[in-house]
Amino acid sequence: MNLEAFERFAVGYQPGEIIFCEYEPGDAFYLIQQGRVQISKIMGDIEKTVDVLQPGEIFGEMAILEEAPRSATAIAVERVKCLEFNRENFEILMRGNPAIALKLLKLFTKRIYDQRRRFMILTLDDTQARVADVFLMLNELRGQPEDETDERVFSTTQEDVAHWAGLSTEETRHVLNHFVSQRRLEVENDRIILKNINEFVRFVNSRRKQ
Repeated sequence: MNLEAFERFAVGYQPGEIIFCEYEPGDAFYLIQQGRVQISKIMGDIEKTVDVLQPGEIFGEMAILEEAPRSATAIAVERVKCLEFNRENFEILMRGNPAIALKLLKLFTKRIYDQRRRFMILTLDDTQARVADVFLMLNELRGQPEDETDERVFSTTQEDVAHWAGLSTEETRHVLNHFVSQRRLEVENDRIILKNINEFVRFVNSRRKQ
């Protein structure tokens, strides 16, 4: 995505610097050009990392789309350079470069879905349900497979699952081992095999209703 014409909107942040805080009003969103940005959210009394964003990703878009308070806190993990778009210059972008605007809108759509889906996982109190819901999310993101079997193979690691579930690696490994003992999963070095996706759907739905 060529955004050289918008370099005048570039802003920089130092490692550990807060870009914005959860619940505060917002009037801009950001597109990362350099560095990583940690997104965290208060869940109960604990602040949990929801995501770590890479160059090319956007954050803070709900301030433009819904005029809503910030739903999470954004912190520079390392030295970060972003393009900052407020409502005024976003409209300039939309009018002046429709091709880039379309790409951004597609990014918005996917980003909003991803964030809300991740928050659904974190609202589950049951750690087993959280881990199971991670696999449901991964299955949703890749769409329906060509075959109609219940087995799913995910090219992911235990550390990745822990990150998405908002749990420690040790907690996640314990849950995965429990599922392995029930013969619901097989865990290999670079992939995890889920025996029956529909069992996990029923399990997560039962926990979400409690």
